[in-house]
Amino acid sequence: MADHLTTLIQAVDAADSSDSLLEAVEDLAEARLEGAIPTLIAALSYNNPGAAVASVDGLIQLGEPAMVALLEQLDRHNYTARAWATRAVAGIGDPRGLATLLEAATSDIAMSVRRAAARGLGAIKWHYFPPDLLSCAQQEALSALLYISQNDEEWVVRYAAIVGLQSVADANPALRKPLQRKFSQIVASDDTITVCARAQMAKNCLLDSLQPSHEQKDSSSSPLSEADWHRIRHDLETYQQNKEISSESLSLLA
Repeated sequence: MADHLTTLIQAVDAADSSDSLLEAVEDLAEARLEGAIPTLIAALSYNNPGAAVASVDGLIQLGEPAMVALLEQLDRHNYTARAWATRAVAGIGDPRGLATLLEAATSDIAMSVRRAAARGLGAIKWHYFPPDLLSCAQQEALSALLYISQNDEEWVVRYAAIVGLQSVADANPALRKPLQRKFSQIVASDDTITVCARAQMAKNCLLDSLQPSHEQKDSSSSPLSEADWHRIRHDLETYQQNKEISSESLSLLA
């Protein structure tokens, strides 16, 4: 296995064209080896969007083991790499990425990053959260997504926010009725038919979800350490101190 990994990494390093780099990164990503994480992350900063997409897909498949290195990448100044790393964080759903996604969804300059972050907020693994942090974390996600769904200039980002809101409501049944009302407001007010259609679909799905169900929810325990949760709390508090959007979720839940 180590020899196979070494061969795959060497192929990435030796690539001498865009096509050969793309093929080498795709092969490395498809191997799903944790030892490939540093090389996949390095590929995020290459001037090769195809290789970056393959790297993001590979990192998402590897999941939580990739998070520490991804968060380190987000602390650096290469914007292109940060944007791709944010997309990978959004796809993994690890709670350690919550504050990153909140900030990216509400303030990133790139539409594609805001869209990925909005969807990612809905895909957070809420069942990992300790009870004393879950409510606060979901309220911040809800506030961000409500703001985006009504204020982002790009319809694809508003669309993604609706998807995220529906996912948060799936994780928290108490949100389903109030979000149905919000979706009705979006249907009546948004000037893009595709967004209205998605809001109507979300409303209908939440209405169906109010019926009795035998759906099995994910109850797996969190693999995160106390140090991880300390950082999550710290990052969330920092976001709360610096954010510029209103906390609409508090009135929604009132």
